[in-house]
Amino acid sequence: MARPLLISDCDEVLMHMVVPFQQWLDDDHGIHFDLDSGTFVDALRHKHDGTVVEQGQVWELLNGFFDTEMHRQRAIAGAVDSINRIAEFADVAILTNLMDHRNARRTQQLREIGIDFPVYTNQGGKGEAMLKLLAEYQPSAAVFVDDLEHQHDSVGEHAPHVWRLHFVGEPLLWKHIKPARSAHARLDEWAAAESWVKEKLLSGEAAPVLEEENNG
Repeated sequence: MARPLLISDCDEVLMHMVVPFQQWLDDDHGIHFDLDSGTFVDALRHKHDGTVVEQGQVWELLNGFFDTEMHRQRAIAGAVDSINRIAEFADVAILTNLMDHRNARRTQQLREIGIDFPVYTNQGGKGEAMLKLLAEYQPSAAVFVDDLEHQHDSVGEHAPHVWRLHFVGEPLLWKHIKPARSAHARLDEWAAAESWVKEKLLSGEAAPVLEEENNG
């Protein structure tokens, strides 16, 4: 009999990312990352003169962080225990937006904190990758967890029958990020998220199509 499937993002769902990124920028690059800005557009500024870091350099810095600084990342509170309890009755897959050559390092990084499940790297929207996972696992029900609204949009477009949980694990970001309109729920702590995920997975039911999708 098919098992249900949890498809989880990593950064800000299982592991903190923006805070260690902020600390690295300050320590090694003389750049201040203002988390209260709520956006990358003007959040990064050179400390010596206050000028905005150009977008091209921001992407270079992000790539540099994932190349050399992933050891700075720590688990989101409750993530390890919750996801392993879910794995007792469901398959778990990690769908993370990194370049494919970083797959092995991400897999190792997660294994080191006690999250040992298949890791799938992806670039761009996750909707098409979701369809491939559904074809591979053939689950009885599926839940997708991610912190980014556009990823819920993408999965909602390609696989509207998948339950979608908007989860932002970094408390400093909570006030800046509105609930994703294309998610079925918004929960930011694993104690509550685990119960919601378990209920949806064990229901064996497809997610309802949301009004946003009906209008689309």
